Amino acid sequence: MAKVPVFNVDGSKVDDIEISDAIFGIEPNKDVVHMAVVQYLANKRQGTQSAKTRAEVRGGGRKPWRQKGTGRARQGSIRSPQWTGGGVVFAPKPRDYSFKLNKKVKRLALKSVLSQKVLEEKLIVLDELSFSEIKTKQMVNVVNNLKLEKALVVTEGDSKNVVLSAKNMPNVKTAGVGTINVYDILKFDNFVVTKEAVEKMQEVYA
Repeated sequence: MAKVPVFNVDGSKVDDIEISDAIFGIEPNKDVVHMAVVQYLANKRQGTQSAKTRAEVRGGGRKPWRQKGTGRARQGSIRSPQWTGGGVVFAPKPRDYSFKLNKKVKRLALKSVLSQKVLEEKLIVLDELSFSEIKTKQMVNVVNNLKLEKALVVTEGDSKNVVLSAKNMPNVKTAGVGTINVYDILKFDNFVVTKEAVEKMQEVYA
């Protein structure tokens, strides 16, 4: 089992913690990670885009001019796709873009990105993270002390004050152990997690 340092909110190292190789030490699988990201983005799509085909556009029932003898190209409707105001050839219609991935595949993708963070030394473990009140300045101080730019902060247990304190920070996102996903871990440079949350993750994803 690998060891990573544990920091306090002041940015000082206070301890070391052993992390499971089965979760934080596997060989990252890029193909599976890509599938997980594509699925996450596809599942977020509303699928409400819609346009009208030539059959649905109002008007155009009469042939604009006779078939032959005018010198112009033959036309059957002023609502054909080549006309201004005409229908769309392959008009998009509301649809469901979501698809499913096997649980084992999703778990492998999650373990892959977590292992990658360890390899890049972007995994930061905190001994604890809790605020007595909702104050953005407290979270700003933690981020500055740890010298972070973009960070995903993962906590375990009651962390309402932490979540609300980070809400107005554009480069910080908070999540619980059960709500982390591959896309967010990749999107944010640093993966900040409390010691308690690491232990919970090793129980859940083992």
